[in-house]
Amino acid sequence: MSFCDGAGWYGGHAAWARGGLPYAARPIAAIRHLPASPPRGLLVANLIAQLAFGLLAMTLCIPSMQEWGAIFGASQAHVQLSFSGYVVAYGGLQLLYGPLSDRLGRRRVLLAGLGLAFVGSVLAALAPGLDALIAARVLQGAGAAAGMVVGRALVQDLFQGAERTRVMAWIGMAMGLCPPSAAIIGGQLHVRLGWQAGFVLMAVLAAVLAFAAWRSLPDTRPAPAAGQPPWWTAMRSAYARLAREPVFLLHVAILALSTATFYTFLGGAPLVLGSYGVGPAGIGWYIACIPLSYIVGNYLTSRLVRRLGDRRVMVVGQVLTLAGLALCIGLALAGWHTALAFALPLTLLGLGHGLLMPAALSGTVGVVPALAGAASAVGGLMQQLTGAAGAWTVGLVTHQGALNLGLLMLGSALLAGAAMVALGRFSRA
Repeated sequence: MSFCDGAGWYGGHAAWARGGLPYAARPIAAIRHLPASPPRGLLVANLIAQLAFGLLAMTLCIPSMQEWGAIFGASQAHVQLSFSGYVVAYGGLQLLYGPLSDRLGRRRVLLAGLGLAFVGSVLAALAPGLDALIAARVLQGAGAAAGMVVGRALVQDLFQGAERTRVMAWIGMAMGLCPPSAAIIGGQLHVRLGWQAGFVLMAVLAAVLAFAAWRSLPDTRPAPAAGQPPWWTAMRSAYARLAREPVFLLHVAILALSTATFYTFLGGAPLVLGSYGVGPAGIGWYIACIPLSYIVGNYLTSRLVRRLGDRRVMVVGQVLTLAGLALCIGLALAGWHTALAFALPLTLLGLGHGLLMPAALSGTVGVVPALAGAASAVGGLMQQLTGAAGAWTVGLVTHQGALNLGLLMLGSALLAGAAMVALGRFSRA
């Protein structure tokens, strides 16, 4: 695994000098920063907000989904498409935004995405039926994808080595607040103002973040060069280059399968909690078990990564993840059918993911530093596709209790563990 250290940087630079990498793969040294960067604290805050927007838009309406079937006269499987459709668009468009941000500049792509998210949020608030709402959610997800991929790429552009992992951990701590906060706020908006209010709020946030990006984010764009290939050729070359990196592919697998575990939880938790008598106004408080412990895990990562290294921190995180799921399943089998018996064991999963995800993210974008945008896009796409698959599997089984959901989550976590074992063996080879 190479980060933006001497070997990784000079290896990439030498390949570019020999003409071995496409335009999109040129090292960050070949990118010019137009305006001066804002103060560090403001820059990190802006990056956090851009990264968090998509997750907020994804989870704000989760409490409302519990009642959309009755509101629109539709089945729960049909309602789940509003979540899966968002997730697929959110992941799929990252595959395009990444190379475009490498080629056209980060800020321009981000502003275009926020514009799409604004339109999608407005259309969702005005949707007359479930099918129109699903279509609007797809558009909202397609726009929100830009914040995730551009935010990660900017972290790669502006930070290096262990500092980059620490920044990822700080971002993770802040983003860990998104699902519980969004679920709590979304539940209250649903009860007090109706389900449309959450989409109105996301439209306002999209407009505010677009202004913040335009005013404050550094604009990185390619330095002019003669004989540039078409952007689609550069995109194809960039992805082909990444596909030849086994370490990159294994990091993506760990990242994606761990995300699938969490998205399965998000998709199934309202149903499990509903079977325990928890309504939309209370769902967010129980969903908070994973994100809040995830914040603690990210904090521990920022303290431990320099001493233990990325790989050891990831192993500890995976062990805690499996322990939390085993405890949740064990309590369900023992007949403890309560909301707390479901939620509290999963604090170990959140803690484990807090240790695991920052290093996995850092490894994903750091294997080939000059392809940070494309690498971020691949990682984001696979996260959302596996997440959508996990949320879809929720509808295949009944959820009168936590057992079935726990088993679905355990399947994804075990596959992530297998990828981690393969990564360790490949690195020692």
